[in-house]
Amino acid sequence: MNIKVLYFARLRETFGTGAEEIEMASGSVADLLAALRGRGKPWADELSGERAFRVAVNQDLAGPDTALNDRDEVAIFPPVTGG
Repeated sequence: MNIKVLYFARLRETFGTGAEEIEMASGSVADLLAALRGRGKPWADELSGERAFRVAVNQDLAGPDTALNDRDEVAIFPPVTGG
């Protein structure tokens, strides 16, 4: 399956891209994050449990167990605060 991944704010700056397409056999948000962390630094650092970020699948907030389907859009972004 083909997943479109969007990165926002510090993640876009750190990874040097705002979007990419990733081919996966199947899986969940947790599987996608594990694959991205497997790339090594800076992916492993930014997507670790020590850094705050949120995930949305097709514009709905998603948890690690959310299943992914072909052509889903996954957004990964830091939490937003207002002021």
